[in-house]
Amino acid sequence: MERLVIRHATVVDGSGRPGRPADVVADGGLIIEVTEPGQASIGHASRVIDADGLLLTPGFVDVHTHYDAQVSWDPYLTPSSWHGVTTVVMGNCGVGFAPAHPDRHDWLIELMEGVEDIPGSAMTEGITWQWETYPQYLDAIDQRPHAVDIGTQIAHGPLRAYVMGDRGAANEPATPDDLAAMSRLVTEALQVGALGVSTSRTPIHRSKSGELVPGTTAGHDELFALGDAMAVAGHGVLQYAPEHVALLSQEWGWMREFARRSQRTVSVNLNQDDRAPDLWRDVLVELETAHRDRLPIVAQIAGRSIGILMGLQGSVHPLLFHPAYAEVAALPLVARVVALRDPERRRRLVEQIPDDGLLQRIVIDRAHHLWAVTGDGIDYEPTAASSLAARAAEHGVPVMQVILDHLTAGEGTGMIYAPLFNYAYGDLSMTEALLRHPSTRNGLSDAGAHCGAICDGGTPTFMLTHWARDRQRGPRLALEHLVHRQTRQTALLHGLADRGVIAPGHRADLNLIDFDALGFEQPHMAFVLPAGGRRLVQRGRGYAATFVAGVQTVHHDEFTGALPGRLVRGPQPGGPVP
Repeated sequence: MERLVIRHATVVDGSGRPGRPADVVADGGLIIEVTEPGQASIGHASRVIDADGLLLTPGFVDVHTHYDAQVSWDPYLTPSSWHGVTTVVMGNCGVGFAPAHPDRHDWLIELMEGVEDIPGSAMTEGITWQWETYPQYLDAIDQRPHAVDIGTQIAHGPLRAYVMGDRGAANEPATPDDLAAMSRLVTEALQVGALGVSTSRTPIHRSKSGELVPGTTAGHDELFALGDAMAVAGHGVLQYAPEHVALLSQEWGWMREFARRSQRTVSVNLNQDDRAPDLWRDVLVELETAHRDRLPIVAQIAGRSIGILMGLQGSVHPLLFHPAYAEVAALPLVARVVALRDPERRRRLVEQIPDDGLLQRIVIDRAHHLWAVTGDGIDYEPTAASSLAARAAEHGVPVMQVILDHLTAGEGTGMIYAPLFNYAYGDLSMTEALLRHPSTRNGLSDAGAHCGAICDGGTPTFMLTHWARDRQRGPRLALEHLVHRQTRQTALLHGLADRGVIAPGHRADLNLIDFDALGFEQPHMAFVLPAGGRRLVQRGRGYAATFVAGVQTVHHDEFTGALPGRLVRGPQPGGPVP
């Protein structure tokens, strides 16, 4: 590997300390020196970069992705690698592809398609099933070079189905023999390199055919068996998706016992549900109590509202609830737009609201919570005054007319943003509070998933642009705090002490960022998955360079073609942080 010297950068090192001008030297994939600006020796350097005016951060560590299928066909693991991410952790929310009996492949694809909205045809064509067991799965990943490092978690859904067959898939209770077999396989997975275990306990997560993810209704004895297996292995995080409104009433008791019994960290997804908009405040109180009781429980949070982008090419949009649209829904996009612009069909779409109440309840009554995506991009903290309901009132027209005009704009590429979670207050004040709390951890980007409705893989870029630079509707957060939260803090959640900080002895995973130019391209639907599958994409801009283990993978927002990323097997020791 080449000896790299980056001079005169503004270093925000991931520790949370104030940024400072400095030179950074890397060799052999590790940082070997951080000096005063202009003091690094360049005599033996293979490459010297003048970073004057650029921000230097550690590479971002995204602990909540769903690349379990994409890892088979995409060496770049986009969108994460477009946004400064150098390490991803996949296998979240109880879904994945190992272990897997050969006759379960189609079932696992259907499960992932339903829960994570990844086209089944793309997975069918793109996955190369070179494994049955979890160790074989890791070996298959390890054989392929990638642009980023990859950490994995063994998911409860495939584990249960592998051990219990149809009984496991149907969420029947596990027998003592089942528990023993699952425990043995979890310990084995962790010993060969998994970073944790994931499960789902929310009824939202269902297969394409409507079945709950295996493990959703698992008894506490089964959950504790997973924890006991983690204790035997000596490492691992339990990541899980709860039913948000029941988090304290139904889940918190077993979570505390799990953490006490196993001494393994529980990382529970925390989102604001409109049905219980203030519940998060009580969760923070319980997190503080757990901390005082020395129980390792953290809440995994998103950096912004979690919502969907609705368009005619996507998984969902407001016209789907109207019979006048159903008449033309199967047409190709161009022909569909022509049909939607027909005066009589427009009249029916705008004036004839179906009697079943769905369109009224889901779209029209919530139009104050829908926003048009304009040429300036997505505003993730929009005001009520700019909603579709407000626009309709301003122009004195029905809201369905505004929706129809926007969706058919740009030859049918218009999009509407609909926040689902974390926007009950009409701003991001709740997210701001969670970002400040010491018992929360950044995650929930879902990178690689929800291809037809969400493109939150760019959250690392959003964290810096919105919260540190651009926010208008409330306080901004310190850049150093935001970098720390998605570098050192997320790395340490999974025991990856060798990365996430710019300090001697740590990995040279680095981002050189033009902070003033940092931003996004306009989101759009691209048909780039195997079998022509669709997915929403939104590239970042402003990444002058990204390095993985000292090897440059990105040059001015474009890939260099280098693939230094590898599988991360288990926790990684790191040097001291001064």
